Amino acid sequence: MAERPPVRLQDVAEHAGVSLATASRMLSDPEYGGRAALRERVLAAAAELGYRPNPYARALATATSMNVGLVIHDVRDAYFATLSGGVITVAERHDLLVTIVCTYRDPRRELEYVKRLADQRVRAIVLAGSPVRDSAHNAAMHAELDAYQRSGGSVVSVTRGRTVGHVVDIDNVGGMRKLVHDVVGLGHTSFGVLAGPQRLLAVRDRLQGIKLGLKDHGITLGRDDVVYGDVSRDGGLVGAQALMSRREPPRCLLAVADVVAVGALSWLRANGISVPGDVSVTGFGGIPAAIDAVPSLTTVELPLGKVGENAMELALKPASPRHVVEVEGTVVRRDSVAALR
Repeated sequence: MAERPPVRLQDVAEHAGVSLATASRMLSDPEYGGRAALRERVLAAAAELGYRPNPYARALATATSMNVGLVIHDVRDAYFATLSGGVITVAERHDLLVTIVCTYRDPRRELEYVKRLADQRVRAIVLAGSPVRDSAHNAAMHAELDAYQRSGGSVVSVTRGRTVGHVVDIDNVGGMRKLVHDVVGLGHTSFGVLAGPQRLLAVRDRLQGIKLGLKDHGITLGRDDVVYGDVSRDGGLVGAQALMSRREPPRCLLAVADVVAVGALSWLRANGISVPGDVSVTGFGGIPAAIDAVPSLTTVELPLGKVGENAMELALKPASPRHVVEVEGTVVRRDSVAALR
């Protein structure tokens, strides 16, 4: 079914039987006197038609806005910090200012920030955090982003899951599947997974990649083999403790993010568990700290700076046609993984 075009100010004016200038003044200037009956007629027409004012439309249409909104989960996570650096690099080439907001994986905060950025007349909104599995939230986000894009704004999402705007699609499933093939090739058959919140689409995709990679070798995960926690260092600490305190702990821990794996390494080291002698550990993302971890972290390395650059470059393109840039990760084996003895 075709979508109904957005209601224009002109439509409100015609419905109320007033001039375009009068309708605009009545709706945009609360201090404007005018006739009370006329104002009520204009407001009633706007409400009946479902008119939504777009205070940023003129700035977007004339490309006067020099600001870009970047929505991320957590700037303290080097994954997002590195990606943000790529966005800023391209924005600076075009004399654009980047405003970064952190949702801390809260869908309500994400929606509120999108509304605020749109109201501030930003030229583009780049969504670098994973979408969530929440139909009501996703419908509300779609409505906000669609209205913003229809008014001339540019929308870019990093990773799949949103239907508005351009996409930088990170192959979370394929990257994790390749990583699992690599560690199984070293003889590993006993695994524990340090996962993030189940509502995050990226977490689900990476977990699916793990399961597919294991299935390729006839291995399945038990329900207790997956621990869900925060995508943070603390999440890795808690998850590692839960998995390694079992009667028969796994011989390989697969973390859905490097920051989680770094937390796991810290807990293992503090508790005298040898890595990779007693247990191997892997991550996902390729943050700079993966190289400096003790021991250095095996991971799926993404070109995070380039991902950010690609996202900002897409933000400078017209909304149509829709562009999708696919990004694959590379398995980088380091000291945190060894062949099973």
